This record gives sequence, C-alpha cells and structure tokens, in this order.
Amino acid sequence: MPSGRRSSKRPYGQPHPELDVDRLRAGGSARVETGPGGEEYFVAVPRPSDRTFTCPCCSRDIPGDQQHIVAWATGGLFGEEAAAAARRHWHTACWETFGRSRG
Repeated sequence: MPSGRRSSKRPYGQPHPELDVDRLRAGGSARVETGPGGEEYFVAVPRPSDRTFTCPCCSRDIPGDQQHIVAWATGGLFGEEAAAAARRHWHTACWETFGRSRG
C-alpha cells in the first residue's frame, strides 16, 4: 500500500523537467540499430526502476526491474526531441523479432 506522503523528488504542481535528448543518447550508451520497418533507431538498456511499462509488440507488462530495451527513432517528422519523447520500452526478444522476416 502506498504511503500517504508525497514524493520529495519533484515538488507537487511543478512541471516535469525538459527531456534532455543528448543525455538520453550519449549517457545511456545508446547504439543505432535497424528496427521494425527498416528505420534507424537508438536502442539503450535502461536503469532499473519501480515503474511498469507495456511492450508495444506483445502488449504484456515489463516490470521496471526486468532487463529490457528502450528504442526511439533517430529522427522524425517533428525532430529528435519528439522522437525521443515517443520512445518505447520493449522486451529484448520482442525487439529482436518484431517486423523482421524469419527466413
């Protein structure tokens, strides 16, 4: 059961900090891979967290403490920041097989 106190990490009512695309790309040791559909994606292994994510391939939950990957397009119609904001968390096996031919 959650505690009744508020988080001290970000004061209540304050906006979320801006997404730092450079830190996301360089600090997380992201690599470039060809993703589903043949587009180029940055791929990184995130740090463990207490959040739960949903894999876009199988629609199953990914616990934040389970090793998985995060992928986002290297570029996009609305720029790098919009592409990074649209990043998705994938099971590693789902990322490796989704949209790729098997033979």
